[in-house]
Amino acid sequence: MNKLKAHIENIALHHTIFDLPFAYMGAFLAAGGFPDVWVLLWITLAITGARSAALAIDNLVDLKYDRVHPRFTRRPMVTGEVQPWEAKLLIAVSLLVCIFAVYKLPPICIKLLPLAAFPFVIYPFMKRITFACHAVLGLSIAMAPAGGWVAVRASIDYEMIVLCAAVGIWIAAFDAVYGAQDEKFDREHGLHSLATAMGAEGAMRLAKVFHVVCIGCFIWLGVIMTLAWPYYLGVAVAAVTLVYQHSLLKPNDFHNLTQMYFMRNGIVSVVIFLCTCVSFYI
Repeated sequence: MNKLKAHIENIALHHTIFDLPFAYMGAFLAAGGFPDVWVLLWITLAITGARSAALAIDNLVDLKYDRVHPRFTRRPMVTGEVQPWEAKLLIAVSLLVCIFAVYKLPPICIKLLPLAAFPFVIYPFMKRITFACHAVLGLSIAMAPAGGWVAVRASIDYEMIVLCAAVGIWIAAFDAVYGAQDEKFDREHGLHSLATAMGAEGAMRLAKVFHVVCIGCFIWLGVIMTLAWPYYLGVAVAAVTLVYQHSLLKPNDFHNLTQMYFMRNGIVSVVIFLCTCVSFYI
């Protein structure tokens, strides 16, 4: 039981709250209401498998840095609760689950899977190369709503691109804020982030701009898809949440950047998804 808990912590299973609701949202929007239950099941397995593999890859690749990072002393791979070979096995199993689930969806999905998987496979290496690593993470998470949409429509459409842009920008900006606290560590170890490129203050300021753009994309999505007023209520709640989140942090004070702060961002995905669902029945 302790081993299972360690693996769940290693892949941060609870972080599916950031992408799974948007995958469902993509499916609901594409269907114009409640999609087929089996499609939702395969979407759930595909996203969970992909997300699990992505987090395990990230932790495996970053293990040498995590071992010397003061904040990561209790991570399962750092403490030895999860061994590298176990993480590799989990990655393989997770990818197989993802492939199997995607295979059950329209044929276009399995054809596009390598393209969708590419961002999360290369993301762990991007922080060694470029400060734009946050954008790669944003693109990785944006594949969730794209997958939900294509699973239903079997096509790539303009509305889907707008939704993916909103989600990708949201995550990229959030990741830039989260990474700002590691500016000193990243500089010392030759890693890259928006904070190492323009300082924590500059990174956090730019993240605010990106989140404004993100909300603008969500509003535009509602307009082009003629969604009802509950959808805009969800977007408004998301906007207030983001404003509140930004108000808690200062470039030289990250004591509020706790696990609660991190998970509070899930309000954005959950509320917008639920309000999207309601908008189809008003």
